[in-house]
Amino acid sequence: MTRTASLLVLCAALTSAAGCASQQQQLAARQEGAVQTALQRGRFDLNCPGATATVLSQDYIQPAIQGPWVSGLTRVEYTIGVAGCNQRTTYIVICQEGTETCFAANPDSRLRPQ
Repeated sequence: MTRTASLLVLCAALTSAAGCASQQQQLAARQEGAVQTALQRGRFDLNCPGATATVLSQDYIQPAIQGPWVSGLTRVEYTIGVAGCNQRTTYIVICQEGTETCFAANPDSRLRPQ
């Protein structure tokens, strides 16, 4: 293998390893903001100022389409349960990488009979 090819393989391996670590770091870094977003929404929806939140799951969402000329949005997603005042609900909280805000999806958008 030539020196240039060896360097390319090494760079690719390092980038791949750093990508895995950065995903976990990104999930950890954004978790508190996601919990606060869900908690604020849950306390309002449940009319319960003493509600508490629990992270049920987390995921790092890569763009659906990636390529040299196309890039999508990278997001972190949390499922967070909020409970208090004898009620509970769950929220899907999505935080886009590169921003400081998160969005708690409305649990009332689930299908209900009329």
